[in-house]
Amino acid sequence: MKLLVIDAVGLRPKDLSHCPNIQAVAERGFAAPLEPVFPAVTCTAQASFLTGVPASGHGVVGNGWYFRDITQVMFWRQSNRLIGAETIYQKLLREDPEFRCSKMFWWFNMYAPVHTSVTPRPEYHADGLKKFGLYSEPENLWHELEEKCGTFPFPGFWGPKAGLPSTEWITSASLEVFRQTDPELGFVYLPHLDYDAQRFGPDDERSLERIPELDREAGRLIDFANERGAEVIVLSEYGIEKVDRPIYINRFLNERGYLRVQKTSHGELLDTGACRAFAVCDHQCAHVYVANDNDVAEVRTALAQLDGVGRILDRNEQSQLGIDHDNSGDLVLVSEPGTWFAYHYWLDEANRPDFAPTVDIHRKPGYDPTELFVDPKLSFPILRVVKTLLKKKLGFRYLMDVISTDASLVGGSHGRIDMAPEDGAVYVASSGAEAPSVSALEVRDRMLALLGGG
Repeated sequence: MKLLVIDAVGLRPKDLSHCPNIQAVAERGFAAPLEPVFPAVTCTAQASFLTGVPASGHGVVGNGWYFRDITQVMFWRQSNRLIGAETIYQKLLREDPEFRCSKMFWWFNMYAPVHTSVTPRPEYHADGLKKFGLYSEPENLWHELEEKCGTFPFPGFWGPKAGLPSTEWITSASLEVFRQTDPELGFVYLPHLDYDAQRFGPDDERSLERIPELDREAGRLIDFANERGAEVIVLSEYGIEKVDRPIYINRFLNERGYLRVQKTSHGELLDTGACRAFAVCDHQCAHVYVANDNDVAEVRTALAQLDGVGRILDRNEQSQLGIDHDNSGDLVLVSEPGTWFAYHYWLDEANRPDFAPTVDIHRKPGYDPTELFVDPKLSFPILRVVKTLLKKKLGFRYLMDVISTDASLVGGSHGRIDMAPEDGAVYVASSGAEAPSVSALEVRDRMLALLGGG
């Protein structure tokens, strides 16, 4: 291995004083605030790290967007082919067909031209059953890893139980893969610092307790890289800010007749193809898709009245934030500090869709951080979970409806790019040209330089 890149999600410059292992990397090289791309969310950030261009160049305008040709909102798609620009591993493989890259839990792993990769991939059965699973290249790799590292703790990766077990497993599995394959370039995604920061806010005591845990796991990887004489980069995609107010764009549009819902036996579904206008909400960014060009100005005027909306960018203005792409909404909204955009569109809780109180990242037409909470209104949530799991084991259909739909529970969010540097993203490298700050758009070239190719 020549270069190890650790994505320590949610790590901030101010956190480094609690990270002796990561700080040791900075002492060999340097640490600096990282200037994020917009929106400062996982999929967009990672696509820019890998390509060196903003969303306007690679098309990944968020963690999800509206696919106009099939009239569907899709989040957390995993195909590498969604990145519409050349990635670093495509460039390196084109120059050297023997180049080995390993991607462990970074996004866009499926069908990426890399030597080894592992990514989460739930299994959906025909009878409605959903089972946890992984996808890997080579195809049997994930089975081998589970034999050596234990079953991947999928509930620890996302949902009310999300936390340290996912980061620990990913670290152990990554070390196993690196020992077997000795890649020239290794990517590892360590997620769990992000969870409590979203639950409680980034400076809550419970969130701060996660920082040394993250450093410990990063340290295991850094020690391995040091043994191999490899360079190390530790970076984050964004900083999380404290929020105390969700903004319901779709409910606002629904009340004014722009939205259309389909009334079904399992609740109201957002009928995107029939809407005059609707929003795809993603943390502190929202893409508003307007069916008729003649309505854009009218919708913009209406949304300007919605408290909590900080900026509204039309097609001509989206270049200011590097988000001008066909995948973007006709309008792009940025929230005010302390607020975030919730996806909820129904006006009556009695009509909410059946997936609303469940962990279901692929069915919801927007990002839903309330999936990190068990509904506090449930009297005996553990008993409810046990009864549901029993139904699952007996082969019955079931609904794990234990998630709150109260978006006011959320304590932290991200996506805006005008945070104070100490509260934002961070870039740490074992060597390379020092700078007072590093742009996310520089990361690809800095990786190439450390690999000796730039």
